[in-house]
Amino acid sequence: MAANSFAAGDVTLNYRVDGNGPQPLVCIHGVGSYLEAWDGVVARLPGQFTVLTFDLRGHGRSARIKGRYEIDDFVDDTLALADHIGFRSFHLAGFSLGGLVAQRLALTHPDRLRRLVLLATVAGRLPEERQAVLGRLAALTANQAGAHHAASLSRWLTEDYQQRNPDVIAELRRRDAENDPGCYAAAYRVLAETDFGGILDQIRSPTLIVTGEDDQGSNPRMARHMHDQIRGSQLKILPGLRHSILVEAPAQVAGLMADFLTEQGGSHG
Repeated sequence: MAANSFAAGDVTLNYRVDGNGPQPLVCIHGVGSYLEAWDGVVARLPGQFTVLTFDLRGHGRSARIKGRYEIDDFVDDTLALADHIGFRSFHLAGFSLGGLVAQRLALTHPDRLRRLVLLATVAGRLPEERQAVLGRLAALTANQAGAHHAASLSRWLTEDYQQRNPDVIAELRRRDAENDPGCYAAAYRVLAETDFGGILDQIRSPTLIVTGEDDQGSNPRMARHMHDQIRGSQLKILPGLRHSILVEAPAQVAGLMADFLTEQGGSHG
C-alpha cells in the first residue's frame, strides 16, 4: 500500500498500512532504519492482520526533527498514529530501539496493548555492555558515522549472508548514507541510555521475546533477563543469527510472530 503522512503535533510522520485483517499490529523499527525494514516480515504474515509501519521521527521520510529526543517522544508519536488509523488497542512489535519504545509503551499505556513482541532489543545491560554502547554513541557524536556503519555490518549480519546478498548490503549502505547525522545521533542516544531492566516485571501484556544467538548488543543474556522479568513471557533464541533478524530471517520472525499473536487465551510460561 502507498505511504501516507500524518502530522502528530509538530512532527510529520511517514507511515504505511498493509492488509485489512481483524487484528491490528503496530511495528516499530530500529535506530537509523525505516519502515521498509519490516517488509520481509509483513509480506509473510497471514491475512488476519492490519499492519501499521512508520518511519520514526528523524528517520526515513518522516520529519528530520533537530535537537534532543526522548523515549516518550517516540511513544507519543506511536500512539498518535495508532489513534489516527483507528487502532484503539493493538498488538505491538518493536525491533532494537523499537523494542525499547515498545517496552516503554507497555509500561505506560498497558490498556492500549493486546500482545507484545520484543525483537533483538535490550534490557539489564551490564556495566561493560553499557560502556560499549556509550562508546559507539561517542564515536557517532564525533561525526564518525561512516566508520560506525562499517563496523556495524559485522554486528548486524553474518558473513555468509553478506556474501550471498551484495545487493541487500549495497541498499543498506545507501540508506545509511541518507541518514541525517544529528537525527541518527539523537535517536542513538535514546538507545544507548535507556534501560527498563529493573521494572519489566510491571509488564502484564502477553510477551514474546526473540533475539539472535550471536547478537552482541541485544544478546541472549539480556533476552533471558527480560524473559525472567516478564511473567508468562515466551523466549526464542535464533541459532546462528546476529542482530538484523528482520533482514536475514524474515520468514522465521514472521512465523514466530504469527503463531504467538494468534494464540488463543492468555500468556504461557
